[in-house]
Amino acid sequence: MSSPEAESEPEAGPDLPAVAPQLRALRRRASLTLEAAARAAGLSPAHLSRLETGQRQPSLPMLLALARVYGTTVSELLGETVADRDAVVRAADMEPTAAGGWTYWQAGASGRGMQALRVHVPHGAQGDIVRVHPGEEWLYVLKGRLRLRLGDTTHRLAPGDSAHFDSLTPHRIAAQDPDGVELLFVHTLLQSPTATLCLGPITGDTP
Repeated sequence: MSSPEAESEPEAGPDLPAVAPQLRALRRRASLTLEAAARAAGLSPAHLSRLETGQRQPSLPMLLALARVYGTTVSELLGETVADRDAVVRAADMEPTAAGGWTYWQAGASGRGMQALRVHVPHGAQGDIVRVHPGEEWLYVLKGRLRLRLGDTTHRLAPGDSAHFDSLTPHRIAAQDPDGVELLFVHTLLQSPTATLCLGPITGDTP
């Protein structure tokens, strides 16, 4: 959907207690060195090391980037237990999780080729972050107004509008309203955790 590292670095806090050991365990499961995983996710090795030791708390964009690198979901990164191949996710089971100013609710089960989330993006979030990575993304605006830049074109989406695009197209999103924007968001996961990603800042004027 960056250079995730371009965001501010929130200090470690109580919101994500399980993420540090999970990040390390999943990186090792993927047989990736700290340097290789950091490079693929658009982070510095030192930054990823701080995430793995709990000295920094990752934002949701960082978690999404790392989930793609490791071929897994944000839920697994956070150590959440979701029944594999469960076709139905009940509203009562969708607990909100905060990460770096974003709030998201898991809207799909693990063990799939796609990850589905309901996401609240606060005003001003991600306006200067450009993303380029393999896969596809689909989003649907539930509430608020969204500014979506795809390549050199800026789109303004209102509730009920949606977008479906190739993630290799440089893209960035920003909430236009002070109350932020709420989205349904679906993205494909990498089939191989060692696949190459291109995640980084791209110069250009902010839309």
